[in-house]
Amino acid sequence: MAHGNDEHSPLLRQWTDDEEVDLREVLRLEDDDPENPRAWPKRKKLANVGVIAMMSILSPLASSMFTPGIAQIAEDLHTSTISVIGTTTGFVVMLGIGPLILAPLSETFGRRKLYLVCFACFSALQIPTALAPNVAFLIAVRSISGFFGSVGIANGGGTISDMFVPNERAGVFGWYLLGPLLGPTLGPLFGGIIVERLGWRWVYWILTIICIVNTLAGYFSLRETYAPLILSKRKAQYERDATCSDGTKYRFEGEDPRPMRTKLAHSLSRPPKIFAQPIVATMAVYQALIFGTTYSLYTNFQDIYSGIYGFSTEQVGLLYLGPGLGFLFAVWFLVPRIDDVYKALTARNDNKPIPEFRLPLANIGAVFIPASLFWFAWAVEKRAHWFSSIASTFFYGIGQVIIFNCTQNYYIDSFEKYAASAIAAGTVFRSLVGGIMPLFAPGLFDKLGYGWGVSVFGFIGLALAPAPAVFYWYGETIRERVVVKL
Repeated sequence: MAHGNDEHSPLLRQWTDDEEVDLREVLRLEDDDPENPRAWPKRKKLANVGVIAMMSILSPLASSMFTPGIAQIAEDLHTSTISVIGTTTGFVVMLGIGPLILAPLSETFGRRKLYLVCFACFSALQIPTALAPNVAFLIAVRSISGFFGSVGIANGGGTISDMFVPNERAGVFGWYLLGPLLGPTLGPLFGGIIVERLGWRWVYWILTIICIVNTLAGYFSLRETYAPLILSKRKAQYERDATCSDGTKYRFEGEDPRPMRTKLAHSLSRPPKIFAQPIVATMAVYQALIFGTTYSLYTNFQDIYSGIYGFSTEQVGLLYLGPGLGFLFAVWFLVPRIDDVYKALTARNDNKPIPEFRLPLANIGAVFIPASLFWFAWAVEKRAHWFSSIASTFFYGIGQVIIFNCTQNYYIDSFEKYAASAIAAGTVFRSLVGGIMPLFAPGLFDKLGYGWGVSVFGFIGLALAPAPAVFYWYGETIRERVVVKL
């Protein structure tokens, strides 16, 4: 695949066999090659993005869709509400662990096969979830389904990197990233309607139908985008070709000739190595704060707005439109500016791009996250009109989108070939925190009240707020000193 050298950064050093002289003919995907995903027609690219985006919406949707029915599930399964919240913990934790395995595997076996197999398993697992006889079974099945459902989150960034050049990537990635963000928000909105009218088990029956339809759509429209796999098939075809009578041997760009066992072990070690890079680790903590806060608030919306404001389950579901509208506003008006800023800064830097050029707009999110959390905390604590607290979630949604988009694009630019592993490295920690924190949030709110309880998250956000600015100015120096050898 044609990659400019300016796309690679000191964060990444690939394994090579440059020490040996290799006289075989080298196969590459040139810019005008019809099999090069970056040369595909826009329609074909968007078909891929559409299916993957739906996968990335549906699995986070499943993580929170049942939250309006927590009390109903607890009563039906004769358990406590904390145990029911534990089903979210298992799901979200596995949603983070899954990419550690699935992302490197996609860099060994390709993207398409993994998408189809994993999402088919995710779809099938919604059936036993709907039939769960007790909470232990529910936790176990949801945890397993979270692993398989993570495939869209694990590999979506890598697939987008395969198909789009850096200066057009952020806008497309913004719409894709709506999935992991909008899913947990839309889940309770739809779940509230389903739970109140049909009962909590129908949440999973409806999910089963939608997920199967999306899996079938993927079977017919998803195409392989991972360049080394495309080239490996081309190499095999050339070497089988009977007309190749001169005995020419081939290798392809990015080929790893080591045994499969060695390649797999090497692939699976990538995400932990990438996480050890200080910038990746810090921004992963930032994302973890946002995920943990989001799930802590979402699992307590029912108690807040039904207990304090007397809202019904359906009405509480509608309140999730607050952050949802913030997501849409940010993707429509702000995310495209990430590419604009990237291009402008690259032009001023003698047309030499660096990953840090993705970070300036993250400072908007760095301000909005703590400010909106303090606003929400004290609006609820002081029993202000319900619209005041929900208005704060609009700005919280904007902050989420900006932070996530800037960070994920930063990862992709820094580790282009291994973008999926880089995103997995950042995803696992945020999902672990996002899954575990809601278990402790009710106790925190009971002890401190919503004012100081939610403010704890705000103070952590305030402490992390300087990170994007610090890494914009000093990130290149840090990357040069701490090199990740992959």
